[in-house]
Amino acid sequence: MSGVAGAVKQAYTAVTQSQKIADLQRNTVDPEKFAKDRTFTTDFGVAVSNTDDWLKAANSYGTGPSLLEDHIAREKIHRFDHERIPERVVHARGAAAHGVFKVYDDKASKYTSAGVLTDPSRTTPVFVRFSTVQGSRGSADTVRDVRGFATKFYTEEGNWDIVGNDIPIFFIQDAIKFPDIIHAVKPEPKNEVPQGQSAHNNFWDFVGLQPEATHMALWVMSDRGIPRSFRMMQGFGVNTYTLVNASGERFFVKFHWIPELGVHSLMWDEAMKLGGQDPDFHRKDLEEAINTGAYPKWQFGIQVIPEADEHNFEFDILDATKVWPEELVPLQVIGEMELNRTVDEYFPETEQVAFCTSHIVPGIGFSDDPLLQGRNFSYQDTQITRLGVNWEELPINRPVCPMLNTHRDGAMRHRIVDSNVNYWPNRKEHFRPVPVAHGGYNEHPQKVQGVKERMRGKKFQEHFNQATFFLNSLTPAERLHLTNGISFELSHCDDPVVYETYTRLLNNVDFDFAKDVATIVGGIVPKTHARENHGKSTPTLSQTYYHPKVPTIKSRRIAILVGDGFDLAQVQALRAAFKAGSATTWLIGPNRGPVYPEGVAQGDVKNGVLADHQYEGQRSTAFDAVVIPAGMKSAQALARNGRAVHWVREAFGHCKAIGAIGEGVAFVREAAQLPGVEYATNLDSHDVVSSYGVVTVGKVNLSSIAADVLKISQSDKGFVSSFAYEVSQHRCWARELDGLTDKVAY
Repeated sequence: MSGVAGAVKQAYTAVTQSQKIADLQRNTVDPEKFAKDRTFTTDFGVAVSNTDDWLKAANSYGTGPSLLEDHIAREKIHRFDHERIPERVVHARGAAAHGVFKVYDDKASKYTSAGVLTDPSRTTPVFVRFSTVQGSRGSADTVRDVRGFATKFYTEEGNWDIVGNDIPIFFIQDAIKFPDIIHAVKPEPKNEVPQGQSAHNNFWDFVGLQPEATHMALWVMSDRGIPRSFRMMQGFGVNTYTLVNASGERFFVKFHWIPELGVHSLMWDEAMKLGGQDPDFHRKDLEEAINTGAYPKWQFGIQVIPEADEHNFEFDILDATKVWPEELVPLQVIGEMELNRTVDEYFPETEQVAFCTSHIVPGIGFSDDPLLQGRNFSYQDTQITRLGVNWEELPINRPVCPMLNTHRDGAMRHRIVDSNVNYWPNRKEHFRPVPVAHGGYNEHPQKVQGVKERMRGKKFQEHFNQATFFLNSLTPAERLHLTNGISFELSHCDDPVVYETYTRLLNNVDFDFAKDVATIVGGIVPKTHARENHGKSTPTLSQTYYHPKVPTIKSRRIAILVGDGFDLAQVQALRAAFKAGSATTWLIGPNRGPVYPEGVAQGDVKNGVLADHQYEGQRSTAFDAVVIPAGMKSAQALARNGRAVHWVREAFGHCKAIGAIGEGVAFVREAAQLPGVEYATNLDSHDVVSSYGVVTVGKVNLSSIAADVLKISQSDKGFVSSFAYEVSQHRCWARELDGLTDKVAY
């Protein structure tokens, strides 16, 4: 490593260190720092001289039986046999990162005494795990599914876990139904299919017969079910918790994470293709962003309802199938989180991290949310099953604050307590309870009265108002995607009872919507049974509401498609400009080797430019946008290559930004033949033409490109600025709504 690179790495490490990272270093082993004569030992520290041959009863003529006494071989095989722990029943496939959390000020102190939410002088270490729900660890990242968004705060008072999702609600109201929804969404028991998706009879049978799941089903079938990146997801605590302030006043609360980059999704065709082309797309995306310094960030917000106002809403605020509309309960942003360090090893960190909804700290409490009440039992029980009773002693799970109690023994016990008493009270006064005044946890006194029976409150009986509310709040493009999403899934149901039942259920949401789905899948929607649409909506449920106020291309992946004979100076200027905007660029050529710029002879390896990927190795699905630079020979070579042509047509079909300069414009216009698009026609002109997210120009001024990206604007005349604006919008949905994508084979 060069001196400069080493200095950069040291500075990066210093910046990203935190109290939790320092704690983990106690269990981190760097083989580089081991003495050379101690490179391999047994688990109990004895040096091993041979790791290749089992101890045998053998002679010079050949091998003999292996001996059971070979403790080194037995240990090696035994440890290998037990490398796998039971995977999570749900959220088995995940990716994670370390980071920090801070609040901006102490304005939340009117609601809570929790220092993590009220003390702006604190920087709290966090560990966040993102995940899918349905599939196993071996499934793909980009399937249509709910995404877990679980955050562990290592606070000064103990660990606090928000075990949330990227969707604010859930399928069921009462935890007793959790085994049913998960059994229904998991692969069918007879044939163990499908893996990593919900397009099958059992899932739709269940949600069609369980009306309370209607609202959640719409969210999952919308664009929310196929996020572009973990970094571009909202996060929600889902359940209703409580906050208690220093005066003993109690409030109901919901927790929110709002991504700095906005909320963005893949297109369904794109998601399906990525599932085969790069099933690890999301976890690689998270690592790439952190390693390039584009640290993922979220604002942290709370919705708060005073205890006295609990019953002042038409819905029950403890119902996990309902959102709290922001018009009724404003969202208050009080802090932010940044993820700035990848894990050192997947298993002991990402796989062994264990979250629990009952992990709370003083100032935060539980509500009577019936889903939360059951989760508080389930999560603790689950972690014991997976990791053993001492799971909270694992390095990634243990708190950074002092921890001491009378818990003893059990499998995989790590702690050694030097005391001859393990009970309370005791003569030494070890393990004394902590008074509330000195920081001990205090359950808020709550009056409870009622009749012991299995029941749900009256407001829990209404299941469709908010489903309609969500549908009404979508933009035309989002509603189209929702219709297509449900239609795709129901088309995979081969039992008519299932898809006919569900299309009839959708009649309770909106007749026209139900009819659109039924027309595609062959369902039945009698208008006489339609429920009237109440017409209510809110902008805050649409993903477009969360577009960054200042356009940005931060961390966007931009492909530069070239053939031999491309304009090298132009490509270098473009890469520098996009890098200034914190985007990454990737040169895609005919092979993963030298590509020869204009004026460089074939085979002149010294002056060739190494491509990052080749047309077949990386497809357009892995990038946010594509640019075709100038160069006559390059454009001609691209036009002769069917995969290169498909690259552009597929990017067009997925509504991505496309840029072309000079002869690259002719390639896009004549070879790709994109319908309905206007192009720059004068190759000697600097006039930029932007049409349906396709930005073209005849010439660019290389000296102005570097500064151009710093003023991203739809109306700007600069090529890079105009192109960057289209990238910042994520997609050009007008291209789809106007039917242009339907005219292109991709």
